[in-house]
Amino acid sequence: MSGEKPPRKTCCLVSEMLAEAGLDREKARKLRRQILEGIVLLCQWQLERMRSDAVPPPTSRKARKVSVD
Repeated sequence: MSGEKPPRKTCCLVSEMLAEAGLDREKARKLRRQILEGIVLLCQWQLERMRSDAVPPPTSRKARKVSVD
């Protein structure tokens, strides 16, 4: 039994997998920042749409009659 290796910790396995995938700590931070900035932009865009829906644009178009054959 002395020849068996102790089981590896999960955190070590995850770190090894991320390193093999080329995702180091700095890349992970950059990716997290980009994702959060994207979420913020999406929320700002949605808020802007909600504001513009509250005040409908003035309509100067009149209905027109269309003949049907």
